[in-house]
Amino acid sequence: MRQRLPEYLKRPIIDTDKTKEVRKILKVNCLNTVCENARCPNKNECYTNKTATFLIMGNNCTRNCKYCNITCNKPEPLDPSEPKNIAKAVKSLGLKYTVITSVTRDDLEDGGAKHFAQCIYEIRKISPDTKIEILTPDFKNNQKSLDTIIETHPDVFNHNIETVKEIFHTARPQGNYNDSLNVLKYIKNNSNIKTKSGLMIGLGETTEQIKSTLKDLKNVGCDILTIGQYIQPSKNHLEVSKYYTPKEYDVLKSIAKDIGFKNYQIGPLVRSSYNAYKLA
Repeated sequence: MRQRLPEYLKRPIIDTDKTKEVRKILKVNCLNTVCENARCPNKNECYTNKTATFLIMGNNCTRNCKYCNITCNKPEPLDPSEPKNIAKAVKSLGLKYTVITSVTRDDLEDGGAKHFAQCIYEIRKISPDTKIEILTPDFKNNQKSLDTIIETHPDVFNHNIETVKEIFHTARPQGNYNDSLNVLKYIKNNSNIKTKSGLMIGLGETTEQIKSTLKDLKNVGCDILTIGQYIQPSKNHLEVSKYYTPKEYDVLKSIAKDIGFKNYQIGPLVRSSYNAYKLA
């Protein structure tokens, strides 16, 4: 039996002129957002603040992670106009900070690294003052792909570890815990780009396992950390093992601080891109 969602995790439905404007700009430019595709609980708040996390390279993912609401299906061909359309939307929204993420594209030789790079180039052409954070897949730990990203020098490179080592294979059967750590390590060792990672909790992990994962992230030079509650998208996804209380999040904040993280956002509704500009 699925657990009832606690009141502190519920968000009201908000529809204002600002949220309508964001949806209109996204529609005109034929763009996707992870806000819609992953059913983010903070979507309406972000739209009200005229921000959105752009989802590039289609709606279909080549991996079938057991927590994610994005469809695993045959991926669409890359849209060569997408980088310019992303840039137009960034300018139209007047964004000072933008986040770009993607589905995983294991069908592409470089995992889509060049497409990420092109998005960054196009944004900087017409919005040179906009800071750019990218939230990427692991690119199968392909160093050529990571070098492509490094050459464009985003302000923040984010790759989510997602869960603790002991649960990783269950949640991300096509991923690899050490590969994810090594991606962050490679970026940190070969650039001065800020690195960021995040994890969901509520999948059955222990506090000690969370602590161990945070130490692993710190050991590869991760600068920015996010931790939030996993919410089951549907009955076909992994069930929630536990809803952490606000007081338990305070404990996790203390653990992160003790391990050495200075920039972190930890709370029930925290998501990787939520209020990202505040941590950069």
